Amino acid sequence: MEQEDMGEAATQQRSGVGDTLRKAREAQGLTLAQVASDSRIPIRHLELIESGRFSDLPARTYAIGFSRTYAKLVGLDDREIADLVRGELSMESGLDRGDRVSSFEPGDPAKVPSAGLAWAGGIAAILLIGGAIAFYSSYYAAGTGPDPLQPAQSEMLAGENGPAGATAAAAQGPAQSVVKRDGQVVFTALEDGVWVRFYDANGAKLLEKQMASGERFEIPADAQEPRINTGRPDAFAITIGGQQVPKLADQPMVIGDAPVSAAALLARAETSANPSPTALN
Repeated sequence: MEQEDMGEAATQQRSGVGDTLRKAREAQGLTLAQVASDSRIPIRHLELIESGRFSDLPARTYAIGFSRTYAKLVGLDDREIADLVRGELSMESGLDRGDRVSSFEPGDPAKVPSAGLAWAGGIAAILLIGGAIAFYSSYYAAGTGPDPLQPAQSEMLAGENGPAGATAAAAQGPAQSVVKRDGQVVFTALEDGVWVRFYDANGAKLLEKQMASGERFEIPADAQEPRINTGRPDAFAITIGGQQVPKLADQPMVIGDAPVSAAALLARAETSANPSPTALN
């Protein structure tokens, strides 16, 4: 009897979330076809959402991400809808597992790769990075020495020891490029028709469009914790204060809610396997 009560509660909640989205759509006079066109979510997935069959979607992140996109389109609170969907999915599993919510939720269904392709891309990226590390470690092992002096260290040495100190500092080799943590962040599209959405921590939209090849977008300096949502992070070159920094990914994959402030990008670069520029605090 207790299990039957849990099943009825899950059905009511599922119906409630789907009905809420459907009624909001109908109140705005939108058809499913119009929602599918504006959101790039397939109609079959919209039908599953409105019927509350979230577990029939390809994955948990799809259910949450699609529902948030749908909610925004019809003027509902996307975070509230996402919480309701998470609760419904937990009830369907038969227990509250406290699943961790991924910070990467799809927002561009038209460019979302399949689960198999995403796994294959991730494995390929790991193998590529591992091979690069092994190659550079073996190639440059002989003659490996201390890192070049930073500009501040060179100036200190020159000040303390005069011309001789400056000569010694120069002998250490060129200093690494310096990127300021408050530098201007610029994203440049490398391909045509790359969909992207930039927004701040409060959900305020900074930019949402399909960018053309060579098109640039400067993250506003006053944006609070700017973030990005895209299915093609590999199709954007990133600079901070004019200095190139690593891409968010080398393969097509869905990322969402990823911070893109100068400080966040530099912190990401410092933990990357690729050589990264020196951050200036």
